[in-house]
Amino acid sequence: MNAPIKLYIKGGCPWCDMAEEWLQSKGFRYEVVDVLDDREAFEEMIALSGQRRAPTMQVADKVLADFGPDELARFVRENGLTP
Repeated sequence: MNAPIKLYIKGGCPWCDMAEEWLQSKGFRYEVVDVLDDREAFEEMIALSGQRRAPTMQVADKVLADFGPDELARFVRENGLTP
């Protein structure tokens, strides 16, 4: 799958920083949305994932919520995502 990636973060969140570092290290391009700066985006993230924690990533109709690097690597592998 080679769909656009949207990464919902909260500024200052160490898990969010790790997600960005991981994606960058693998050469992925993605859109960052800081939900602390954008209330509408925060509500969108909740509607997509059913929770309020970041990071949350959306790729097409797939959503990964409240994750660390191991879960991110598994999600990328299982969904055939490529940079």
